[in-house]
Amino acid sequence: MRRKIRYGMIGGGRGAFIGAVHRMAAALDGQMELVCGAFSSDPDRSKASGSDLYLPPERCYGHYEEMINSEAALPEDKRMDVVSIVTPNDMHFAPAMMALDHGFHVICDKPLCLNINEAKQLQSKVRSTGKLFALTYNYTGYPMVKQARQMLANGNLGKVRRVVIEYSQGWLSTPLEASNQKQASWRTDPLRSGAAGAMGDIGTHAENLAEYITGLKIQQLCADLHTHVEGRQLDDDGSVLLRMTNGARGILYASQISAGEENNLRIKIYGEKGGLEWAQMEPNTLLVKWLDKPTEVLRTGGAQLYPIAQHHTRLPGGHPEGYLEAFANIYRNVAFCVQAEINHEKVDPVYLDFPGVDDGVRGMEFIDAVVRSGKDDKVKWIGI
Repeated sequence: MRRKIRYGMIGGGRGAFIGAVHRMAAALDGQMELVCGAFSSDPDRSKASGSDLYLPPERCYGHYEEMINSEAALPEDKRMDVVSIVTPNDMHFAPAMMALDHGFHVICDKPLCLNINEAKQLQSKVRSTGKLFALTYNYTGYPMVKQARQMLANGNLGKVRRVVIEYSQGWLSTPLEASNQKQASWRTDPLRSGAAGAMGDIGTHAENLAEYITGLKIQQLCADLHTHVEGRQLDDDGSVLLRMTNGARGILYASQISAGEENNLRIKIYGEKGGLEWAQMEPNTLLVKWLDKPTEVLRTGGAQLYPIAQHHTRLPGGHPEGYLEAFANIYRNVAFCVQAEINHEKVDPVYLDFPGVDDGVRGMEFIDAVVRSGKDDKVKWIGI
């Protein structure tokens, strides 16, 4: 029997940014419905946020522990199937562990948690429970990112030699956290964000995208981190030299003080026969630059794309689709995987294409290595 997948949300209440994005993504395909939530650490605010979303009062909980315990006690045809965690980083680990222990699947915002120890515990818990765990490294959901990945996997450009990836923003060019701006306050606080600032917030997106598209792993890195805004506790700018598992070399740059930049995530990958270029702010276009022929411009919706890219395309060519659709591809894929489990069916492998707990562990290993390398003024290569 097919039905909508029921999910509950932890975090994402009034004044939050990413919670609304998750809810829109989950709703886009009509495969999931929000049935409950613990939307804030403040019980009154949580219940008011649930009321804003037209949830029944008895399913608007004052704390995530109350939500998970109460939902687990409900009949199987009423309780949630999935927990969506959209809190600051310090509140990823405990709710995720509890949700898995109570038999719920988990969708979690990135990075996975605060440190490697927590990451490894979550990885072990996911494996022991057998529950689905998705991490919203949402840029992997773009059709042209999947096209690029398939082209490299098929050897279209030959062996990868060079990876260049940047993620630059300018919103933290001033001490915004001093004004108690919510997003700036927690993202620059090591107790809530973790050991890294810009490198943890957006650098992990760059790391994940580089490894996802190339199919390679970062084997060693050498980092230069800096905090430009006086009084800030975490890095707001950094550059990292990369050595990939196949011998390719790379550069990763992540900055939140690049004044005037909005959300400039861009990747270039060069192989023996040519190169690829994709930019998040122009996501429907993939440039393919050949060594011996003119540059190709591939577009979302094109008939020449690989099936995996076509499968994750939602609109005919020429109709813009982007951030929300990429986010929704993760939620849709998880929903179909949960449907398959409920109905004891074999899942179509195409729906297994979403980031998971192992990608989250890689992200935490990257943060740890970057921070350790970046603390030393001397050139210091760190293996991960």
